[in-house]
Parts: sequence; structure tokens; C-alpha cells
Amino acid sequence: MHQTTRFIFRQIIALAALVLALPVFAQAAYSPVQPPQPTDNPAKIEVIDFFYYTCPHCKSLSAPLSAWEKKLPDDVYVRKIHVSFGSASITNLSRLYYALEATGDLARLNQEVFKALHEQRINLAMEGKMLEWLAKQGVNTQKFSDAYKSFGVESKVRRADQLSQAYRIQGVPAIIIDGKYLLEPNSPEKLLALADELIAKVRAERAAKKK
Repeated sequence: MHQTTRFIFRQIIALAALVLALPVFAQAAYSPVQPPQPTDNPAKIEVIDFFYYTCPHCKSLSAPLSAWEKKLPDDVYVRKIHVSFGSASITNLSRLYYALEATGDLARLNQEVFKALHEQRINLAMEGKMLEWLAKQGVNTQKFSDAYKSFGVESKVRRADQLSQAYRIQGVPAIIIDGKYLLEPNSPEKLLALADELIAKVRAERAAKKK
């Protein structure tokens, strides 16, 4: 092997070894949020999940994220934010999400909404289809309709889209750690593993500031 070629080869091997030795989050698929955004509860570490119901990747992430959320320590909390990006049909699904939250039906029906849209092909963006489906799920449709059309739900829909603009979200699912770090698209397993590392990073940053 030519001497120059051997030198270049050794340099490549050395560089590869260095990369492999780096902490996982140093190689990670995430970017800083510029400017960082305020969180709902500065005393804790906030995780935001921007999503919408018709997104297939959001469906894939939803169940693993919920399972992961249940195991989080007390200093971490998750905010799930349904966004619409200005789409009229997705805005109706935002209203569905926040109305289910208002009526107390979200926890038991969130995964079912994903299934209805993606597996059963029910167009829940149409209010008539939505109410018909909800009735079959045992929801009080009058109570739901009141919430669906309420000022409170409409305010949450608008606030969700304002937040997506503040964070400059271009697509979903988008995971934000503590208003600072935006995770790039990846498999649910890799996203959540990276989220764990960034949570640890934020925790270490906070501890360092207290010294």
C-alpha cells in the first residue's frame, strides 16, 4: 500500500474510533431551538410532543411515548400539543383532541382516534362522522359538542399553532426538550432514547448553574 494511502487510511480509522467514543448525544439527531422558548413549569424539565392525528409517524410514536411517560421521574413532565399548520380539516381534529381533553375522555380514546383514522379509515375531521363515532365509544355527545364549540377549546387550538410557530416546527412528530432542543425525525425507540439523554443533559446543565 502506498505510504500516503496508508496514512489516509489510518486517519480515517482514527476518526471513526473517535466518533464511536463520543457520547451518544454528541452524535445525536437534534438541533438547538433558537431562541429557546419558555416552558410551562420552569421548576421541572418539560418535554413537548407536537403531533396531529392524521400523521402516521405520530401514530407510531403515540403508544411508546405514553408508556415512556409513565416511567418518567418526578422532575420531568410531558405536554402533548395537537397542531394543525393552518389546515381546516386538521384544525377540526385539533378541536377533537382538546374537546376530549375537556370532557375527560382523552386518556381512554386517544389511541382509538388514531386507529379510527388510520386503520378503520373513518374521516373524523367531518363533524357528523366524528359525533357518530364518539357516540359508539360511549361519549356524551352533547357534552362533547359543547366543549368542541367552546371558547376554551378554540383558545387551545390557536395556542397550539402559535407554539408550533414559536418553535418553528416544520413537521410532526416534533419532540422538544425543555424549550431548548428539537429532536430530528427518527424511530420511536431512538427518539425516546435520545430524549432520555437530553433530559439528563438538561438536568446536568441546571446542576452546574447552581454551583
